Amino acid sequence: MFYCTSASAWRSKKNSQKAEAVGKSHGGLSTKIHATVDALGNPIRLLLTAGHASEYGQANALIEGFDVDYVLADKGYDSDRFIEVLEKAGAVAVIPPRRNRKKQQKYDRELYKERNLVERLFQKIKQFRRIATRYEKRKRNYQSMLYLVSSII
Repeated sequence: MFYCTSASAWRSKKNSQKAEAVGKSHGGLSTKIHATVDALGNPIRLLLTAGHASEYGQANALIEGFDVDYVLADKGYDSDRFIEVLEKAGAVAVIPPRRNRKKQQKYDRELYKERNLVERLFQKIKQFRRIATRYEKRKRNYQSMLYLVSSII
């Protein structure tokens, strides 16, 4: 949850953008949505970060509190630390390795095809114009709209 205080007015514009999950990417200012879905493609957890933020910075927060057997994620979540966390929790990491990885790890390609459930969720979410264009200025308002749309889906 995001709390506004009177001290927030003194923050610089750069820090304010970070607090509101807005950051520069190739297309300009943007927000990145990180999602966790169940085996049916229903959204379970949604997190927001600035557009330039790394995916694996939110990886642990996405799976925290879940007891899972398999974690399917894209290349952005490929890191040794995250895979170690998954293995300690008893889950199998189904994450394709990045090209620049020195030691290429194997993954189940057939099981990885099920990750399209996350992509389908994003396509459903983007059907709502308010989400696709981020009309809300505040992070909490945008995240509230995400939760509302997720409940509709």
